[in-house]
Amino acid sequence: MGVGRRMKKQGPPPPLDESRISSFKKRKALDTGDSTQVKKRRPSGNAARAAPSRDSSNGIANSGLKQGTKGNLLNGRAKQADKASQQATSFKDARRQASPTESSDDDAADLLGDDEGSEDGSLDASNDEDIDLETGGLQDDFLESGSSVYDSDQGNGRAMFSEDEGDSDAEERLTAANIEGLSRRLDATQQDEAAEAQLELEEAALQTNIDGDRPRILQDADDDEEGATAASRLAPDLQLLRTRITDTVRVLDDFSKLSEDDRSRADYTAQLLKDICAYYGYSPFLAAKLLDLFPPREAFAFFEANESPRPLTIRTNTLKTHRRELAQSLINRGVTLEPVGKWSKVGLQIFESQVPLGATPEYLAGHYMLQAASSFLPVMALAPQPDERILDMAAAPGGKTTYISALMKNTGCVFANDANKARAKALIGNIHRLGAKNTIVCSHDAREFPKVIGGFDRVLLDAPCSGTGVIAKDPSVKTNKTERDFMLLPHLQKQLLLAAIDSVDHASKTGGYIVYSTCSVTVEENEQVVQYALRKRPNVKLVETGLAFGVEGFVNYMGKTFDRDMKMTRRYYPHKYNVDGFFVSKLRKTGPSPADAGAMVGASGVGNGSGGENLMDAEMGGDEDGEGEEVFGGWDEDEDEAYIERGRRRKMKKKGIDPKAKVNGKANGTS
Repeated sequence: MGVGRRMKKQGPPPPLDESRISSFKKRKALDTGDSTQVKKRRPSGNAARAAPSRDSSNGIANSGLKQGTKGNLLNGRAKQADKASQQATSFKDARRQASPTESSDDDAADLLGDDEGSEDGSLDASNDEDIDLETGGLQDDFLESGSSVYDSDQGNGRAMFSEDEGDSDAEERLTAANIEGLSRRLDATQQDEAAEAQLELEEAALQTNIDGDRPRILQDADDDEEGATAASRLAPDLQLLRTRITDTVRVLDDFSKLSEDDRSRADYTAQLLKDICAYYGYSPFLAAKLLDLFPPREAFAFFEANESPRPLTIRTNTLKTHRRELAQSLINRGVTLEPVGKWSKVGLQIFESQVPLGATPEYLAGHYMLQAASSFLPVMALAPQPDERILDMAAAPGGKTTYISALMKNTGCVFANDANKARAKALIGNIHRLGAKNTIVCSHDAREFPKVIGGFDRVLLDAPCSGTGVIAKDPSVKTNKTERDFMLLPHLQKQLLLAAIDSVDHASKTGGYIVYSTCSVTVEENEQVVQYALRKRPNVKLVETGLAFGVEGFVNYMGKTFDRDMKMTRRYYPHKYNVDGFFVSKLRKTGPSPADAGAMVGASGVGNGSGGENLMDAEMGGDEDGEGEEVFGGWDEDEDEAYIERGRRRKMKKKGIDPKAKVNGKANGTS
């Protein structure tokens, strides 16, 4: 058995063999570079090697290479080989001086490469295969194979992209100094690109502030008015109106930069009000009142939210079932639902139903009540306790009353009152269906309750209102509410709230609370009514509602200042919480009401059924300012008698009765 190759002495190779191979390969590459595709590859050896692609001349080149290496001493080119050897040796010395690490690698490569050729002074078949791999013979197949071992340096040859760059430039890039310089140059380029990108973003952000980009809202509106007479019978362009509304809101948000010259904020606000009335169908009075409640952008969101209905919700009747069981039963019937939120333990929101929710066996059995989510809030703020006496002053159709009974677990006593007997029928039906056994239904004018019965632990007053919070349910509110309604309704609400306060027992061990709520968002029906009650009844004060969410009530509004505790009240808007607009306040009675409180209310026409017109006039005469009033309110009897008589006459005229004839008849009869 012969001595293996690895056991042979690893001596330095003669320089002649490598020089002839290198020079031969360079010469072949130059000869075939014009007709074939050249692919450069950066090896780990002394210098970059270029080889032609595999074609018909490849075999000739390989055979010539073999012959040249085998007969290196007999080919008659000794001088040329010596010259090439000297060039290679000098190049190695220069590389060693430039990079010691590279020189060590080159020496190792020379030792390994020359040792293989030192066995017989020529390259064997395996060396031929290595040469073929270094050439472009497998270039196309290798690239198409998608192999992960593809050398990324193959595409970095300078001759691959530019024929003007010489080999000297390619060699200079291999030095550490040039690589560091290229890295710094690349970092500088990236920084410049980042700076340019940031500058573009800043220019885009400032684009809306350019004078040429300012929306011409008022000028376009003036042009439309000029042609309005010709097109008065045509429907308004809704797309144009909406675009103008959005532009106006954008200008009002950044008025100093986007407004037109010689145009005031009032001009833009007036145009926005006009466009809202035309686009959404509001009366100018109501649109202006609602627009004053919010900033322009939020007002636009409020008007937009009123155009879409609120989600359908149901309340679980815990007297008969649990929410989990009810949800499973409805899901089995093809209802898609989910809990209303973490703030409610009984509410379910309905997304889709295959059956009518008002005709399911669960509904008929009283397992749930169709009820808006906002209607849960007053009862949650009231927080009734078992074995209490509670009054619901405006109970129909019974959603809040039955919720109170469920929270009390059918203990204590609930008085459900509603002045409208027709609505009381629906109240009675829901009470029976939901199984509320602790409820007494009555039909009285709620303002008479201090005389009818009192001493309640808690009173819930969900007062009748204008309905500006439920416009999505009743779009007629947009046009049928006038300034007169917002004078009569607050007056009625003030009377009801005073009656509710007088009906509560301040000495109750567990209660003494009054909850006042409306489905309106106007200040006249909410904060002003509560402020009036605080002024007329100093024995009550505002307390926290206990609700987990909601917007704080107004403390200052349109030049009016309310009690600082008014921030304890809560407001709910459809565009913020996706519920009906609502107002909830909670008061606690700390002392007894005056003995003549009921008499004063009766003298003012609260209990005798007189019209509200005269009382409204008395109210506007000085009650708001509170000048010359007693501690617990009251009116001038002589002055009020004239207003009461005027109200009676107006009421008789509405019925078609002549007041003078009626008075004369009575006088003749008595004589």
